[in-house]
Amino acid sequence: MNTSLRKCLTKAAILFLFSCLCIQILQAQQKVDSISLGGSKKVAAVQTGIASFYHDKFEGRKTANGSIFTQSKMTAASNKYPLNSWVKVINLSNKREIYVKITDRMHPKNTRLIDLTTTAARQLRFMTRGLVKVRVEYMGKKEPLLSEKKEDQQK
Repeated sequence: MNTSLRKCLTKAAILFLFSCLCIQILQAQQKVDSISLGGSKKVAAVQTGIASFYHDKFEGRKTANGSIFTQSKMTAASNKYPLNSWVKVINLSNKREIYVKITDRMHPKNTRLIDLTTTAARQLRFMTRGLVKVRVEYMGKKEPLLSEKKEDQQK
């Protein structure tokens, strides 16, 4: 076998092994980054995406979980998280954090990660921008303790 063919095969073998290793790392990361909700349903523990806030026209309407929507509450709509679960939302531009309860769904064609009430958007300080990049962390069905909320707000 000539030298150039041997070098080419060696490079191909190295690339193949490297790609196999990358795939294994990504699969392992996906297992760590998702939480099983029972059965085949899973939710990502942490996701990054775009947040917006509700229009006032939804005030007083029924949400997907049956509660009445009001802008003064710390609630949100998301197609990625279970209804009645709690999430921590972090504004990636200023690191402000809040906790909100998922009470509603967005239109199926909506590509945003989460829609917040104006109260929540004010606390994250993105009302003038309208959209902001956020990290959302799934907290579960139990409301976070007041001490957890205060601890995160002091960071």
